[in-house]
Amino acid sequence: MSANQHKQHDFSGKVFLSSTKQTTFYALRWLLLSFLISICIGSASAGFLISLEWVTSFREEHLWIIFFLPVVGFLISWIYGKYGGNADRGNNLIIDTIHEGGDKIPFRMAPLVYGGTILTHLFGGSAGREGTALQMAGALADQFSRPMRLSQEERSILLIAAVAGGFGSVFGTPLAGAVFALEFYFIGRMRYHALFPALLTAVFSDQVARMWNAHHTHYHIDVVPLQTWQGIGWALVAGLLFALCAATFSKAMKGMSVFWKNKIAYAPMRTFMGGMLVILGVYLLGTSKYIGLGVPTIVSAFEQQQLPYDFALKLLFTVVTLSAGFKGGEVTPLFFVGATLGNALSFFIPLPTAMLAGMGFVAVFAGATNTPIACTLMGIELFGAEGAVYIAIACFTAYLFSGNTSIYRKQRIGEPKNGSTSFQDKTISDVD
Repeated sequence: MSANQHKQHDFSGKVFLSSTKQTTFYALRWLLLSFLISICIGSASAGFLISLEWVTSFREEHLWIIFFLPVVGFLISWIYGKYGGNADRGNNLIIDTIHEGGDKIPFRMAPLVYGGTILTHLFGGSAGREGTALQMAGALADQFSRPMRLSQEERSILLIAAVAGGFGSVFGTPLAGAVFALEFYFIGRMRYHALFPALLTAVFSDQVARMWNAHHTHYHIDVVPLQTWQGIGWALVAGLLFALCAATFSKAMKGMSVFWKNKIAYAPMRTFMGGMLVILGVYLLGTSKYIGLGVPTIVSAFEQQQLPYDFALKLLFTVVTLSAGFKGGEVTPLFFVGATLGNALSFFIPLPTAMLAGMGFVAVFAGATNTPIACTLMGIELFGAEGAVYIAIACFTAYLFSGNTSIYRKQRIGEPKNGSTSFQDKTISDVD
């Protein structure tokens, strides 16, 4: 070997050792950070899930309590107006902080959104849990950014990891949680250097929540059809209908929020009136089926035929509840809407009812959040891999055809869905 070859070999070896050392340091650092924030996030999610279970059970045994929903809504909005500050921006604050940095996410976001969501569910609002889990996770994790002397880029990764932990632990789907965190804030782009921290935090947080014996609902698709040209075609049709439903939900949320603000200037009074409308709806329909999380109906949608308009009523109750100012997430109501819509589609789409319910469960969510990969993984984690192709077709079709809509108004468009560059790097609120 010549002298030049020796030098080249020497240089390559030093570069390899240096790179390995940097990678090892990066991995160990994020292993420690992920573990620390996961203890907080997983415990918070477990406490939240256990509390939700308790208040839901109490409400269903004492339905008279829903008559206090308007007063409780007034109180929630008043507290947020008095003490919430920018915490009232919720998930949009987390998205903006990931992109731009800025002030520390206030710790008070965690107890405020927890308390507001628990009260919303206890007194009969139609809301979910994902938004609360993400906000608690983001607020808790950001408290570590200054003590750990994180740069802005590292802080962004920390918040992405926190979102992964909150999502993964509240639904028991760590793989979906990790990818959701990479998809939800930037349509069409991912920060791959955040993959490792996001996955670790999602897995660790889920394990911590399970250690606290937090309960996750199980769903079952009993019959998965063979992949045929006919089946694939019908899956595309279903995906288009799920996209329409997702876009309707997102646009209705925006439109109703604007309506409330234009008609009633005082925020607590908006929530009061929203509570009155929910009570009126329960009274006129004679059922509490469309308030709260609606998990029993979601489970039933996989097992037996539901009313063909269940999805529309749940969508309406949720839009009224959340646009008026009550607290909670949109995702579990979207699961309800998607599963019951899929169930209704089985009247004319020749695919098994449970399969369509499962496809709708994740596809409406994919269209409303622009997270098709995460939703496909969620379907696989929840229902098994046998129906992965049908689930993926539904999710990707719903994502593509839901257009420039989202439940996250500050979500940015990295790469437009149709290849156009006209909306690139704008937010959903700029183009919707």
